[in-house]
Amino acid sequence: MPPTGSETGRKNFSLIGQFAVWVEQDGTGVGFDSSTGFTLANRAVCSPDVSWIKQEKWQAIPLEQREKFAPVCPDFVIELKLKSATDSLKTLQDKMQEYLENGVSLGWLINAQEKQIYIYQKDNQVFCVSNSVTIKGEPLLPGFVLDLSTIW
Repeated sequence: MPPTGSETGRKNFSLIGQFAVWVEQDGTGVGFDSSTGFTLANRAVCSPDVSWIKQEKWQAIPLEQREKFAPVCPDFVIELKLKSATDSLKTLQDKMQEYLENGVSLGWLINAQEKQIYIYQKDNQVFCVSNSVTIKGEPLLPGFVLDLSTIW
């Protein structure tokens, strides 16, 4: 896959940076960037823009499997949709649904162009929030608040 455009990279960097600070402070899980692949239960390989796995779940996977596309579904994922991105909103919504079907507890699909956040939860409920300045990760990610001002 070719490199992302500069604006996409800037926004991804903001997402990852904000989340990395929380992951290091919280210590209950492991965070991953967009170049990380996971093998889901349905055998699909996914690579969310940002993902997180609970520490005990990650440690239960043998090291040799963690060095490849670990056979695990993240507990939390973020997908970022930008105007210039090649993925359509529908494609990313389908991807988020696939994450849910494979065990994601919480997922955020951020549609930057429309200033919308689709919130996916393990009970298969999907909510859409528009024009929010922040979004909170509770209860799964206690204390994590994503500042969306750098994304909009």
